[in-house]
Amino acid sequence: MKRILSTLKEKWPDYILEIFVITIGILGAFMLNNWNEAQKTNRFEKEILSLIDQNIERDYDLMAKELFKAKQGNKLTNKLLEQVALKNYNDSLNHWMGKIISFERFKSQASAFEVLKTKGIESISDKELQLALISYYDIDLFKVYQSLNDVEQSFNADWLPVIKTSFSSFTWLTYHEPIDAKAFFENPSNIVLFKIFKDNREGSLRNLELALQSINAIRTQIKMQL
Repeated sequence: MKRILSTLKEKWPDYILEIFVITIGILGAFMLNNWNEAQKTNRFEKEILSLIDQNIERDYDLMAKELFKAKQGNKLTNKLLEQVALKNYNDSLNHWMGKIISFERFKSQASAFEVLKTKGIESISDKELQLALISYYDIDLFKVYQSLNDVEQSFNADWLPVIKTSFSSFTWLTYHEPIDAKAFFENPSNIVLFKIFKDNREGSLRNLELALQSINAIRTQIKMQL
């Protein structure tokens, strides 16, 4: 026992140094591992944000095209109703109906956001950006899909039967010609259809515009992170 104590007294500086070196080594390895993980997380964040930016840029372009078609459809509806009220059943109305009696379609490119959800939304360091992405993909797009679906269902339920019985020519988005223009436009139920369809489109117009605003805000936030 005395020999052990004597040895400890003689060697304790060496033992302390060894313990210190081991401790420093463990802490260094731990800090290096944390640094590597932080670097991986940072790289993933930048890569996924870049991909999301590409996805929503595509969404913006496609949505903007559908918004233009919907606005054009409602604008032409107003013009058509004005001409019908004046009993001007000219060929222009057939071209206008090509744009009016139709519906808009849109499908978001959400692959990058799906990858982010798998990895964890907390991978995005900016909490506001997290909320903006969740709001766009889970709320804004839901409303866009719902309102566009309402217009398509209205087309299928209300317009298709009329098209089959009252039109001699129907070219999608181009030219729709009634068998008897005068009888068609003087039928009150057909005029009501134009007005109902216009109202349905108003909902999709609002939701498309809100989604486009969300995309602009998100892309601005992403640029700040990149």
